[in-house]
Amino acid sequence: MDEGTDSSFGSLRDKESDEDKYRREVVRIRKSSSFRIGTHLIRSIEQPWRFPLLLFSLPWLIFSIGLERIGRKALPLEETDSIGSGDTRKSIVMFPTNGVGFGHFTRMLALARRVRRLDPDIELIFFTTMPTLHLLKREGIAAYHIPGRNKFHKMNASTWNMLTEEMLANVLIVHRPSIFVFDGAFPYRGMLNAIQGDTKMKKVWLRRGTFRKGATKVPVDSIDHFDFIIHPKDSVDESHDDEIEFKPSIIRSDPIIFLDEMELRPRNDLRDRLGIPHNAIVVYLQLGAGQINDIESDINTCLKILEQFEDAYVVLGESLIGSRIPSIGGRVRIISEYPNSLDFKAFDFTIMAAGYNSYHEAIRFSLPTLCIPNMNTGMDDQLARAEVAEKAGAMIVLREVTEDKVAVAIERLMDSEVRRTMMKRCEKLHQPNGANQLAKWLVNEV
Repeated sequence: MDEGTDSSFGSLRDKESDEDKYRREVVRIRKSSSFRIGTHLIRSIEQPWRFPLLLFSLPWLIFSIGLERIGRKALPLEETDSIGSGDTRKSIVMFPTNGVGFGHFTRMLALARRVRRLDPDIELIFFTTMPTLHLLKREGIAAYHIPGRNKFHKMNASTWNMLTEEMLANVLIVHRPSIFVFDGAFPYRGMLNAIQGDTKMKKVWLRRGTFRKGATKVPVDSIDHFDFIIHPKDSVDESHDDEIEFKPSIIRSDPIIFLDEMELRPRNDLRDRLGIPHNAIVVYLQLGAGQINDIESDINTCLKILEQFEDAYVVLGESLIGSRIPSIGGRVRIISEYPNSLDFKAFDFTIMAAGYNSYHEAIRFSLPTLCIPNMNTGMDDQLARAEVAEKAGAMIVLREVTEDKVAVAIERLMDSEVRRTMMKRCEKLHQPNGANQLAKWLVNEV
C-alpha cells in the first residue's frame, strides 16, 4: 500500500464490484417489457390453468407496463433490487444537474461548503452535468463530470442513461458514501439504476416545490428510490393539503442562500476593479434572457433608459455557461462572477428576473430591485414569487416591459430615499439560511 493512501476506498476490481454490476444488469433485464411478457406467456404454458386467463391477464399486464412507462405506476420490486453493498465511508456524493442556470449546482455547493465547516473529515464528492468544475476546484472539492445528453450529437436517451449508470455506479463503488444527494427537477433513469438496491447508503432528493395530486409528472417509482426528500421553502407559503404521500420522509428548510453576509466584498472593491467612481450610482443588470444586440429585448430597453442618467453605471452579469456578451463601452461594464451576490454591496440597485436563487439573495442582502419576472419558465412561477416582495414594498415588479414603464421604475430607484425604504422592507422578509439547517442535518446523518 502506498504511504498516505486510504484502504477504506472501494475497488472496481473486487468481487463486490462485479456482483453489483451483474445485479444491475439482471434487474434491468427482469424489469424489461419483453422479459415480463415472455415470462407471463411461459408460465401460462407451464401451468395450463392460466392459459384460458391469458385473454384478460395479458392485456392487463401490457396496460400496467404502459402505466409504468408514463410514471403512473411503480415498477415491480424484485428480490435482487435490495442487495446491500459494503460498509459505507464518511462520505457524501452530490449530484446537481444543470438547467438554464446555476440553481441546482449552487444549492448543492452551498450545502457542501457548510458541511465542510461543520466536519472537515467528511469527504465531499460532486458528480455533475455542470461544466463549471473550476468552481469546485476553488473550494477544494473533487468532482466527476458527465456532459448532458444534448452535448452529444444525436445520442439517444437509453445510451446516455447507460453511460450515466456505469459512471455513477463506479463512483459509488469507489467512494462508498453514506449519503447520496440529488438536486434536479427530474431523476435520470441511469442515476436511479445506479443507486437502487443499496440499502446502506441514504438517498436524498433536494427538490423545490412539492408533489401535487394530478400535477406531478415524475414517475412514482423514481420518487420511491429515495429515503428523504428535502423541500426548501420559497417566498410563497405552500399548502401541503394536496401533497401525494410517498415512501420518502419529507425534510423542510428555509430558503437556501449560498453566501453569508460576512462573505460579501466591500462596497468599493468592484468599483475599483472596474474603474467606476465611488460616488456613482451602480446598477446590476442580469435578466438571464434575450440578446444584447436585439433592440426589442428587455435588456436593451433597460440599457437605453439607464444611459440617460449621467451618474449611473451599469454592470452586466454574464453567465459562465451562457453566450458571451459583446463589449458595449461607455458606462457599461461586464462581469463573469460566481456567485454574483459576492458584489451585492457594490450595487445601489439591481434589475433582474425572479429566479429562486436571485430573488432570495436580493431579499437576504437587502438589495433594492426592479424585478422583471420570466413568464416562460414552465413550473417555476416567478411572478408569484416576486409579488410577495412587491406587496411588502421590497421590490418593484414589471409584468410588461415598455420604455415608459421601465423609465418610471428606474426614475423611482434613482431616488436614494426610495432605495433606503426598500432596504428596510427587505429586512422584514429576511429568513434564516436553510443551507445552515440542512448542512447540520446531513452531518448528523453521515
